[in-house]
Amino acid sequence: QEQVVESGGGLVEAGGSLRLSCVASPRSLSIADMAWSRQAPGKEREFVTRINWISGSTNYADDVKGRFTISKDNAKNTVFLDMKSLKPEDTAIYYCTAKPLFGRRIWGQGTQVTVSS
Repeated sequence: QEQVVESGGGLVEAGGSLRLSCVASPRSLSIADMAWSRQAPGKEREFVTRINWISGSTNYADDVKGRFTISKDNAKNTVFLDMKSLKPEDTAIYYCTAKPLFGRRIWGQGTQVTVSS
């Protein structure tokens, strides 16, 4: 069964840092890219960042550029999201996704990130 599982969410003070992790399975899954999206309370889900699995190229939403960094470990089918200088407006459920070479994008269940002011 193809799936992605996030971990690492939690409560952090404004200005703090947090690292999220996400593992895609099965290990044999051929991945085109992995990405993070988020949904804040009462708002639409929005794109945060994406990384190309082969080239490693990345792109970011404007409001996280310079504060968030996406990276990957191909051998472990794992993607990381390092978040620093967190703001209360970063509070959201963060979703990891994996786009297989063939097939639809796979979504995780999400992990809660709460930034206190």
